[in-house]
Amino acid sequence: YIPYGGYWSTPFCRWQESLAEKHSIQLAGQVAKSFLGSREIDPTSFESLHLGTTVLQSSGFYGAPWLASMLGAEMITGPTVSQACATSARLLAGAALEIETGLRSRSLLVACDRTSNGPHVYYPAPNAPGGTGRAENVVMDSFNRDPNAKVAMIQTAENVAKHCNIGREEQDEVALMRYQQYAEALADDRAFQKRYMVPVELPRGRRESKWVEADEGVFPTTAEGLAGLRPVMEGGTVTFGSQTHPADGNAGMIVTSKDAAKELSRDNAVTIKVLSYGEARVEKAHMPMAVVPAAQHALQRAGLKFTDLKAIKTHNPFAVNDVYFARETGVAASDMNRFGSPMIWGHPQGPMGLRAIIELIEELVMAGSGRGLFAGCAAGDTAMAVTIEVC
Repeated sequence: YIPYGGYWSTPFCRWQESLAEKHSIQLAGQVAKSFLGSREIDPTSFESLHLGTTVLQSSGFYGAPWLASMLGAEMITGPTVSQACATSARLLAGAALEIETGLRSRSLLVACDRTSNGPHVYYPAPNAPGGTGRAENVVMDSFNRDPNAKVAMIQTAENVAKHCNIGREEQDEVALMRYQQYAEALADDRAFQKRYMVPVELPRGRRESKWVEADEGVFPTTAEGLAGLRPVMEGGTVTFGSQTHPADGNAGMIVTSKDAAKELSRDNAVTIKVLSYGEARVEKAHMPMAVVPAAQHALQRAGLKFTDLKAIKTHNPFAVNDVYFARETGVAASDMNRFGSPMIWGHPQGPMGLRAIIELIEELVMAGSGRGLFAGCAAGDTAMAVTIEVC
């Protein structure tokens, strides 16, 4: 169970903007401590802390125990999880399984990443000719080459577009729709986002601070603007307007037993239950396809069908993902990702899924009740999915 209001996300900032120089784990600790303090929740009341992060940060070797200490919970520990864009779903699945089996009754999940200023790693090779080792740009090289498929992630989208005859025009239509849905989240002075989003304080000297209160780097999108963009790859169909952008940010969530969720909930009339999770892997270099079998797997475990769902959120690094998902499931592209999606608000791998699940919960709460699905692809032609029920 997830206590209503027992979750948060910072704004997501396009890489090299306001969060570009903040250590992602330390920033996550700052935000989590502030959130728990605002809710008067004692950090030591948790029995474990699950940290999700995918981009190396200094001292990240100490992971979840270090983050717990930042919160003042010196005696708790837990795993540090890294599963590319499936990191958040894996965090939630792992914590929920511990709760269900009785190993824990209260766990805190925190996910964070900073794609800005990613680390450059040198792997020594003293026995190589000249003793020269190998260097890696952790962020860019991860995006640009799957060591198994030998292609960049964008090539997997182009492969699916070609295989399924998904053209440029159809992708642009979905990209514009996703931007318009995101604009709905900004209505009434960002009323929807303020249901879960917390500002980030960035000290500027001893007496001054800058506050980051909203997403940074989301560009206005029009049909004409999309039509004027050239494909990223020569001869391709995906443009910078029909794919996501790297970003920085963090998010968190409390997962507990049913009784503890009532105690920590902002409104005891709302019950949020984690129903199931699913995962899948598909043909090499066809990553966007994996979302469909992962979603089907999660629904099967929960005893649900797509027609039972009131809301759907997808991790869609490419518009191709949602076009394919809609074709294969029969769910209209317009019936998913209300209030926006990672394609628009950005792609910090670790926390991105957690923010999408939080938005899914809030959408179901606004609807009064219902079941929802989050599903998204991840590196290695894989995907994970989670189903939620709000009563």
